[in-house]
Amino acid sequence: QCLSTMISVKIYEDQEGQTKGFKVSGHALFDNKGRDIVCAGVSILTINTVNSIEKFLPDQKMQVNSDNRNGYIECILDGTISEKARLLLDTYVFGIENIEENYGKKYIEIVKEVKDHA
Repeated sequence: QCLSTMISVKIYEDQEGQTKGFKVSGHALFDNKGRDIVCAGVSILTINTVNSIEKFLPDQKMQVNSDNRNGYIECILDGTISEKARLLLDTYVFGIENIEENYGKKYIEIVKEVKDHA
């Protein structure tokens, strides 16, 4: 099994530059399984964001696709994105960017992409 040697985070934005979702794939390989703090940090932020939107904003339309075995999750908010959902997404991006800043592009790479449709 070949694992990506870094975590790739794609941040989806609308035409106005507002975050509307993200896709995370790969493995940081910062340390051995169970000790990889980069992978753990990204996983916690990602899963917590998805779970928080589901729990606290049940009316927010959202598509989630994931494959835990291969370290993949994609979350895209549909329709009108509430102010609270935007805050959760902005908080997610802030956290992911801090991980990249602290551990470097060797382990995590963030790319922003304009995505018009889900």
